[in-house]
Amino acid sequence: MLCCMPGVAFVPALLVTWSSAAFIISYVMAVLAGHVEPLVPYISDTGTKPPESGVFGFMINISALLAAITMYIRYLLIEKQNESSHFVRSSCNMFTLCIGLMGCTGMGIVATFQELAVPSVHDIGALVAFGSGVVYITLQSLISYKSCPRWNTYFVCHIRMAISVVSCIAFIPMIVFASKVSMTKIDWTPGEKDYTYHFMSAICEWMVAFGFIFFFLTFIRDFQRFSIRISTEIHED
Repeated sequence: MLCCMPGVAFVPALLVTWSSAAFIISYVMAVLAGHVEPLVPYISDTGTKPPESGVFGFMINISALLAAITMYIRYLLIEKQNESSHFVRSSCNMFTLCIGLMGCTGMGIVATFQELAVPSVHDIGALVAFGSGVVYITLQSLISYKSCPRWNTYFVCHIRMAISVVSCIAFIPMIVFASKVSMTKIDWTPGEKDYTYHFMSAICEWMVAFGFIFFFLTFIRDFQRFSIRISTEIHED
């Protein structure tokens, strides 16, 4: 079904599908194995212990790669549209791409360095992934408004901005509450020390993560109108 989509719409569709599956599969495996409590663990908590750690690491790395490809295609799409409309500076488009790729790098760090094994590196990767991701979708929302009404409808722009605002609002308490958690563990139970901070931070983390997924979902229609042609020229001496 993905391959039947016009243009390159299958790329963000695959990203959304794969990333959602990565979160859900690792969560189900971790809960069934008794490694985490079912009530809102951190996303990273669901990929810390084997066997779910291998699945989580593999799938999140693939998600990071798909996100990077999606962002690069989005960059090319805006550059192409900008040739005739001139609605945004090329440097701004490139800056937005770089911010997005930073977020993808952070995702790779989160997937590679487990939470309990190397907590400091893991936390830095998570901060880069979520922080850069929030900035990226906000900049993309602003660029979308600039491209209206020729390349985007205001309805789509409003949806993207709403997702960006919710993600930004959730990102701040996610960091604040996480900073108040004084221990690194995954087997949280209600009533113990710092549980409330953990619980609130985890809720915000899931909100931001699925905010990214829903945001990339809005790219599908744009990508339907865009195709990439690779030409190869062979020169004889």
